[in-house]
Amino acid sequence: MIGKLIDVPRRAVAGLCAALVLACAVLLAAMTDSTMQPLPASAPSGEFSAARARTHLERFATEPRPIGGAAAERARNYLVAQLRAAGLDVEVQRAVGANASTGLASFGLVRNIVATRRGDDPTGTVVIAAHYDSAAMGPGVSDDAAAVAAMLETVRALGDAPLRNDLVLLMSDGEEDGVLGAQAFAREHPLGRAGGVLLNWEARGVSGPSLLFETSRDSAGLVEAYASAAPRPRGDSTMAALYRLLPNNTDFTPLTAAGFQGLNFAYIERSSHYHTAGDSLANLDPGSLQHHGSTMLALTRALGAADLPALRTDHDATYFRLFGVLITYPDALVWPLAGLAVAAVAGLAVVARRRRLLSVPRLVVAAVSGLVPLVVSALLAQGLWELLVAWRPAYDGMGGLLHRPDAFRAAVVAQSGLAVLAWYLLLRRRLGSAALAVGGLAWPAALGVLCAAVAPGASFVFAVPVLFCALGGLVALLVGRPLAGAAALTLGAVPAAMLLSGLARVVLDGMGLALGGAAALVTALLALLLLPLAELPLREPGRSTGRRYGRGAPVRGLRPALTVLIVPVLIAAGLADDRFDARNPGRTHLAYVMDAGTRTASWVSADPQPPAWTRRYVTARDTTALPPGYARGTTLWTGPAPRMDRPAEPRLTVLRRDGETIELRVSAGRAARSLTLRIERPITEATAVTAGAAPVTVRVAGARANTWPGEVRFRGLPDAGARITLRVQGADQVRITAIAETDGLAAVPGFVPRPPELVPATREDGELIAITRTYVV
Repeated sequence: MIGKLIDVPRRAVAGLCAALVLACAVLLAAMTDSTMQPLPASAPSGEFSAARARTHLERFATEPRPIGGAAAERARNYLVAQLRAAGLDVEVQRAVGANASTGLASFGLVRNIVATRRGDDPTGTVVIAAHYDSAAMGPGVSDDAAAVAAMLETVRALGDAPLRNDLVLLMSDGEEDGVLGAQAFAREHPLGRAGGVLLNWEARGVSGPSLLFETSRDSAGLVEAYASAAPRPRGDSTMAALYRLLPNNTDFTPLTAAGFQGLNFAYIERSSHYHTAGDSLANLDPGSLQHHGSTMLALTRALGAADLPALRTDHDATYFRLFGVLITYPDALVWPLAGLAVAAVAGLAVVARRRRLLSVPRLVVAAVSGLVPLVVSALLAQGLWELLVAWRPAYDGMGGLLHRPDAFRAAVVAQSGLAVLAWYLLLRRRLGSAALAVGGLAWPAALGVLCAAVAPGASFVFAVPVLFCALGGLVALLVGRPLAGAAALTLGAVPAAMLLSGLARVVLDGMGLALGGAAALVTALLALLLLPLAELPLREPGRSTGRRYGRGAPVRGLRPALTVLIVPVLIAAGLADDRFDARNPGRTHLAYVMDAGTRTASWVSADPQPPAWTRRYVTARDTTALPPGYARGTTLWTGPAPRMDRPAEPRLTVLRRDGETIELRVSAGRAARSLTLRIERPITEATAVTAGAAPVTVRVAGARANTWPGEVRFRGLPDAGARITLRVQGADQVRITAIAETDGLAAVPGFVPRPPELVPATREDGELIAITRTYVV
């Protein structure tokens, strides 16, 4: 019982036609996932114009705007003036935001911009949110100034047209340091406690379509509103389902935890510039800004006029694009669809068994062994990344997000395809092509069921392709006509090609090559689904060509070897193409550290292999000269540095010690923007109090890795300082190292700026002047 699902008279032609159809499907999926054409400043006043929004970016987004800095104040003043000129009621909320993670308590003095426009007959409140602060390493044009500029252009396009519901624009502060502004808004502001519908806007790159990548729980009504209102809806529920399983967060997280229902949007392509100086106006894709803004304006109008309570539901929705149409259905259909896919595979197996194309033992072996190419594909992709980092150590600091990754991505796809093909060809004669084709559907079908249980919104991406592929196989077997059967197999594979190729692209854009194994796994699953089409150009297993020892044999033997060569060729092409230059710079980490007690100064770099410019400052892996508790990690490079005269120096005064409770008065000194406390013992609780703001307490669990176990950060610390109360585990005597942090290195004597092909790395303790002093409590 070994055979093909179908055999066609002209195998090569049939195989080529099937390949062309699938290639067109993949191309169509990519094209329908594009951005929008940006509109000029002369566009009608009621439409969103990327050109008009860009003028705002030119005014407030040309420099880094970290929390508490002078640039953030300049941006805030501009934004407040624009909102007031548009007729909105504007206030600036001043509060202490707080967050906690393993061993760490983060605080920040935030200044949120809250602008309100009252509705005519409100059924609730629509909150549009984005953060106006940026990472300290770059101007943050995409993350998140583009969304803030889109808010200004949206308000302008709305004009005086009445809205039924109240509209609130929240331009939050301190998002980059732990969603501090959104947390303070949700905790203290009356509008934050009142709830409503939230539309949050983000970016993790500088290009690409504006994707709906996250939803609140039970958001089916909002998803339907988005599908009907957005001019070009993008994204799918796979992203939302998987994002809920990750530890990542945005302002969306504390706001939905406070009771808001909402949708979260971002564009994620060309993410190599994320949180760097490359997140600039020069690199911003105007089509992405247009897509952000057009979606924002359409949803503001639709939700501003809606009966908001009517949008509340008690279930989620699955949503995805197929053939350019956004398909949505309630989560009640997730399990039936996953079960139907499994039933279709079982039906295909039964029909193939009755046609004596496979046996049950061979089918079981084929299905179980299908795990091998999946695992091998993932391991090869992760091995490729390790190879690239070994060859070019600077890639390690990129986090897998490379400037020109296309050739490397093609290598990941090629490796996965070759792994599945090798498995298929090795077992084809023993098990039969039909057994392998049907057995290959087992793993994606099983994933459809697994996702239905743990991530329902992602189930469709496996269940729908499996269902169509199995139905295509059933039609091919039942019609009895080779050409019609080949057409059925090909058309059945089209949804798989569109959905899984799109998922692989999103995974590579979002996770990069450092987690390339995830994209490789998706690609291998797609290859398993396409196995019935791989049969088309091949003869029946076991049939001889009659030329086993003829002149063609050596040529046929060379084909697999030549095919395997594509991977090293792609890797070599990627290394030749992806070189660092002024437009696509590399990254390097450097900080200046001086112990104010010993007057010892050092340069510090966490680069695995510092580039030539950084080696001007660091020369050895000796951390003995660093202040107590400062070092974090085991691969630091250091070098002697000149002492600074009268730098911003931290001050710490013990106000009270009562057992495990320590109350401190802290300040960072002039010019310093932030203060970090490294504590020799783990902390379980921290409270921060500043003048004019309510005290905030966070509970802390666990310990910081590769440094002292407890840490407190206060970003944007006011000149008057703050009062910090800690609960410290054990020990009568505790050492605390206070670190006053000032942005930039230009004030260090003898500092030579970076060359154009280098930018500061994204590590938070880089590009800082850190002045420390250690206290014993």
